[in-house]
Amino acid sequence: MIKLTINAIKKEAKNFSIAESNHNEPSIFGSTDGKAVGTYLEHKFQKYLERTYTFIKGNSASGIDFPDKNINTDIKVTSITQPQSSCPFKSARQKIYGLGYNLLVFVYEKIDDNKTRKSRLNILHTVFVDKERTGDYQLTTSILSIIDNNGNKDDLISLFFDKNLPIDEIAALNLAEEVLQHRPNVGYLTISNALQWRLQYGRIIEKAGIIDGIYRLK
Repeated sequence: MIKLTINAIKKEAKNFSIAESNHNEPSIFGSTDGKAVGTYLEHKFQKYLERTYTFIKGNSASGIDFPDKNINTDIKVTSITQPQSSCPFKSARQKIYGLGYNLLVFVYEKIDDNKTRKSRLNILHTVFVDKERTGDYQLTTSILSIIDNNGNKDDLISLFFDKNLPIDEIAALNLAEEVLQHRPNVGYLTISNALQWRLQYGRIIEKAGIIDGIYRLK
């Protein structure tokens, strides 16, 4: 068995997506539950990898599918009709500096065949996003605009509250000071406030293969 790496995940995700797009599956026929479809595809991809590779599986404590520090990647599965999913909320800082882990995103079109009573998941896009690119696009670009126009802590704090970042005044001050010391990268997710972040993937689909750190695998 071979130890799983990020490069191997990228290669195998492409192969898996091609194979899955030609597979007819009875267990998800008629299902409109995106979570059930996502769970099916995530588990199937992990089993696919287990044929060749050894890796640490994620659990509720780690919160991501591949928690090994050398991989540090979560799988997200979403329909093309509304390409988004949820993820655990840890801190407002994630909107600026990213989620803290890479994303492997499978975007599918589900086709039900009433004659065979099977479904096909046509994988339209398979995208790998480096953790440095998992911040919120509007917030990170606004921050960088302030920095590039000689903005200060007050400008940044005002922005944080204008954007309804879920932080108090002390946390906002600390975050503003950090941003001035450590310039963030542009993130390419849209992250909506909620008890869990809502991650929207339209922009990464558009930018995959164009922006450094966002890789189009299929």
